[in-house]
Amino acid sequence: MRIKGNRRILVTSALPYANGPIHLGHVLEAIQTDVYVRFQKASGNECYFFCADDTHGTPIMLAARKEGIPPEELIARVRKEHYRDLSGFLVEYDNYYTTNSDENRILSEEIYLSLKEKGHITDREIEQAYCNNDKMFLPDRFIKGTCPNCGSTDQYGDSCEVCGATYSPKDLKDSKCALCGTPPVTKNSKHIFFKLGDFSKLLSDWVSEEGHVAEGVSKKLKEWFSAGLQDWDISRDGPYFGFEIPGEENKYFYVWLDAPIGYMASSLHYFKGDRKEFDSFWKNSNSEIVHFIGKDILYFHTLFWPATLEGGGYRPPSLVHVHGFITVNGEKMSKSRGTFIRAEDYLKYLDPEHLRFYLAGKLGPGMDDLDLSFDDYTAKVNSDLVGNFVNLVSRVSTSILDKLDRKLGKLNPDGKDLLNILKNSESSIRESYESRNYAKVMRECARLGDIANKYVNDLAPWIQIKESPEKARDTVTVALNAARILSIYLYPILPKISKQVYRILGIDHDPNFADINKDIENTKVLPYEMITKRVEEKAIQTMLQENQASQAPLKEETKAKSNSEGQTKTEGVASISEISIEELAKVDLRVGKILEAGPVEGAEKLVQVKLDLGDLGQKNVFAGIKVAYQPEALVGLKVVAVANLKPRKMKFGISEAMLLAAGEGESLTLFVPQKDAMPGDRLK
Repeated sequence: MRIKGNRRILVTSALPYANGPIHLGHVLEAIQTDVYVRFQKASGNECYFFCADDTHGTPIMLAARKEGIPPEELIARVRKEHYRDLSGFLVEYDNYYTTNSDENRILSEEIYLSLKEKGHITDREIEQAYCNNDKMFLPDRFIKGTCPNCGSTDQYGDSCEVCGATYSPKDLKDSKCALCGTPPVTKNSKHIFFKLGDFSKLLSDWVSEEGHVAEGVSKKLKEWFSAGLQDWDISRDGPYFGFEIPGEENKYFYVWLDAPIGYMASSLHYFKGDRKEFDSFWKNSNSEIVHFIGKDILYFHTLFWPATLEGGGYRPPSLVHVHGFITVNGEKMSKSRGTFIRAEDYLKYLDPEHLRFYLAGKLGPGMDDLDLSFDDYTAKVNSDLVGNFVNLVSRVSTSILDKLDRKLGKLNPDGKDLLNILKNSESSIRESYESRNYAKVMRECARLGDIANKYVNDLAPWIQIKESPEKARDTVTVALNAARILSIYLYPILPKISKQVYRILGIDHDPNFADINKDIENTKVLPYEMITKRVEEKAIQTMLQENQASQAPLKEETKAKSNSEGQTKTEGVASISEISIEELAKVDLRVGKILEAGPVEGAEKLVQVKLDLGDLGQKNVFAGIKVAYQPEALVGLKVVAVANLKPRKMKFGISEAMLLAAGEGESLTLFVPQKDAMPGDRLK
């Protein structure tokens, strides 16, 4: 395993599709990749991190049409949002680009024409699904039905999310148009195919060679080899948002042909079109190309992609690292259950480095799924990050150092012995980073942090300073040098926090492994600044509530009916009662802050709330939300309320307003305003 040396490494993570917001599944992969890249850079290697938005395909075209804007305008907006959210988690790209670029079009055409010239392209008439209602050929993802392999329902036309099987849309059982529900008919159309079977031996050898994929991935791929590699349909009929295929009429590259080439296009854009620099990675086996992907796109990246590169005159990847999915509190991410967490909502309330720390503690070299349990998240961050690593810095660099003129002393023999214990872990930590076993890194750093904290506890500099200030200075010097070493080890995972430790120590560059043996002695230490705070349960609950409220589906054809407990309930009907714009204008929606909340004796579903509505004063509300909210969790929450509802006399008292909510039962979710909204603010 190569760890040290002047390596040249080009790293990518999978391209987020430009038809939705960034969620924690995207964030997991971006963080995992970023940690690897930061480690390589901190080791002195030349390393680049490239990514882009995946922008082509029918879904993008239809989404833009629905908004009444050109697809180019839609993908430009979404790209800004994606980059904002991903970089919000301290993910540092060298270039975050788009697949809808001149570079990508040129490279896609070059590779296709090379494949065609070498005899790896063929064409034939195929029967293709066509929707008579929507007047269009249906791409794979716009057909749904029953998986022909495992029988799971509501699966897409190209692959099953349950068993992972890939198939042709015509093999799908009980198929229907995903847009309108109409069963598709078949029509003949000429399509272009990539003869993947031409590369069977090359791919088999590549998969079998140690280091390219994990053992579990290799076993899975060999199942596909034994079944035989099929020709790959790389064309789609218009209308289609994408690149036209050279020499064909109304035929476009299937998105999975040009999307991986987007990795190459992003790097070519970064290198400002310099083909020599570009080729030094993509055609030079002395450089390394590393892809991070989820297991749902394994087939495309370990079979189609290496074959496409080979046929196009490029080298195959050095490594394809495959990770599992993320679940939230033990459940698959789901909008209806509030476990589909958007990056934007997380960043409003919680620290991005806390998530980096927590996920790193669960990320290994395999493709096992991992779970984000917010109870576990809170415990791990508060004990292992704040209580261990941050505590090592904060406890000795505040008042104790103030009494020592904030100056460190010289390391004594016992202190050097302790630091050597930490330094001796460098090799194992570097090997763990290299093998993407971040969980092992975290366990080792926690162990070393415990050793350093025990050293401080045993010597107790807060007592030493009363008897012998110089002994206290010795202890503090050892403790902060231990923190310096740990900040190097943790820098790929905690870049901001590690930089803050360096800044306190007066070091003006980023942490790197070359600094391991550069002890800090006889130097001034800057005033302590807050490094990070403990996780607050209230912040998590507020984030989850806002996240769920922001995604609550607005059901069509519903009518609102006020129930006996003062809440709004919805029932599906064939028509709705219409109101005029003048009637709607009478509804006064205000921001309210819950000051008090408690159960109502004799009412199983009710919660009694004291609501602060700013200039409108405080109002009493009876709300039927106890099935979804514990009263004590509501205190301090900002909500949206109908402030001018006529007071209703109930047997429990008078209800003077109504809280707005969506959903039913345990999925019922209160609407919450923007974070900066104040009680009494009017919503329009």
